[in-house]
Amino acid sequence: MTRLIARLDIKSDKLIKGINFEGLRIIGNPYEFANKYYEDGIDEILYIDTVATLYGRNNLNHILNETSKKLFIPVTAGGGVSNITNAQELLDNGADKIFINSAAVREPNILRALVDKFGSANIVSSIEAKNINNEWLVYIDNGREKTNYKLEQWLEIVQDSGVGEILITSIDFDGTKKGFDINLFENIENKINVPYVISGGMGTLEHLKKIKEVCRPSGIAIGTSIHYQILKIHEIKKTMLELGFKNVRH
Repeated sequence: MTRLIARLDIKSDKLIKGINFEGLRIIGNPYEFANKYYEDGIDEILYIDTVATLYGRNNLNHILNETSKKLFIPVTAGGGVSNITNAQELLDNGADKIFINSAAVREPNILRALVDKFGSANIVSSIEAKNINNEWLVYIDNGREKTNYKLEQWLEIVQDSGVGEILITSIDFDGTKKGFDINLFENIENKINVPYVISGGMGTLEHLKKIKEVCRPSGIAIGTSIHYQILKIHEIKKTMLELGFKNVRH
């Protein structure tokens, strides 16, 4: 199944969005947006606490708690996860899966520890990638800090750790609405052996056709285009079905 996932970037208790992870603007109440997307037929909600790593705390618990009581679809959450306790708290408050990025890059063994504790199906490796001099590098801290990892090298490490899914975001294309990072996603297609979700850049229905030609993601995460009502969820799903994406729920 190719899931359509609503990506909600959270700062404090507000839904925000920017371009290339910068120029962040407040959009509104994240739960209200999540509820609308649920009613419109979204397959999954992705909550990202964008400042949790920076401030050493996660503010998603009350949002997750509210969501889990009323929205009966899978929810993935993360931001600031650095140990089993952090992950357990998010799961206890309603997350079905948790993702981890910055702490895993700093200490890769945490990935295996999380998988051993919660199982592969509940752990997602989030990867923020940026093209520097024709080479994709891994970033952390919501795109603020470059690491020493090349993307291909990091993909091997996270897959060896046993994670059940990978979420890969193009920093270069995030929030731009100019289309997916075709070169990035074409490059990784044969380097990933687990389900993966692509994120960053969708702005028109035509962009779905272009990405379908180069990769087979298990999910497509979108933010700006639905937050600003540039695209409607039912239109996106209809187009995905017409293009032959696998087992699209409608």
